Amino acid sequence: MRFSLALPMLPPDRLLPLAQAAEAAGWDAVTLPESVFYPEEVSADYPYTSDGKRFWAADAPFVDPWVAIPAIAATTERLMLGTNVTKLTLRHPLLMAKTVGSTAAMFPGRIELGVGLSWIPEEFAWLDQEMSNRGARLNEQIDVMRAVLAGGWVEHHGRFYDFDRLRMDPAPDPAVRLHVGGHSDAGIKRSLRRGNGWIGAQCDLDAIADITDRLRELRAEIGDDALVPADRFEVKLTPIVAPTTEAMEEVEAMGVTEVITSPWYFYPGDPDDPIAQLDSVTRFGDEVITPMSARGTTETP
Repeated sequence: MRFSLALPMLPPDRLLPLAQAAEAAGWDAVTLPESVFYPEEVSADYPYTSDGKRFWAADAPFVDPWVAIPAIAATTERLMLGTNVTKLTLRHPLLMAKTVGSTAAMFPGRIELGVGLSWIPEEFAWLDQEMSNRGARLNEQIDVMRAVLAGGWVEHHGRFYDFDRLRMDPAPDPAVRLHVGGHSDAGIKRSLRRGNGWIGAQCDLDAIADITDRLRELRAEIGDDALVPADRFEVKLTPIVAPTTEAMEEVEAMGVTEVITSPWYFYPGDPDDPIAQLDSVTRFGDEVITPMSARGTTETP
């Protein structure tokens, strides 16, 4: 199982030090969320809390992940970098492919992409995008991005996007792995049909069991032939469990392949304090990642 440090809603000056600390502590990856702007009034409930309320302040900082990712990549050596998630339905897929492909070409094998739907009607309205067809558009957007990122001449004539032969260079090598978000059955099916994996939000053990069960059931319903093989399909989420090897092993046994977490929320102290954040990254590496990475190893005589 991999471990990815989530860097949500942090001041810009903390992103690079936290990522560098994660690399030193043995973390595998860094993941960044996205929010384009905050409407003062939102006409829809937040889907991942019981009361539908956002759990962050209106002035919480969201650095654009596709600005932060190249900066982090340039100041680290091995961390994988991705998003949880890019709201692809707010953008044109060719422009997004250019950004992702250029970044992945500069840092080969280190860039991943998580995509999903926005839940905020005002984002769609004020960015001149249609919300009602966002699921169908996301399907086509993923197809367009995969085609152009593969390199060579491509044309596409679809329901939402239409273009004649073009090519987008440099094409990244290896290919960018793409993970699809969404806790609905439609989102899970989209991840199975079009993704290298599924990426989710905060889940307790019951929610993890529900997600992994539905992944198996929907895979059986669709049929394996056209899908990424089950043993190569990735399941990424933020488990709401204790920061211990025992808890992480239980999550792993349930089928989770990557834990995305901000460890400062699971240890005593002020989670907004920059020193506490750095200390928690190192502590999680020492107490969880290093012991789990050492499983199955033996001393060389």
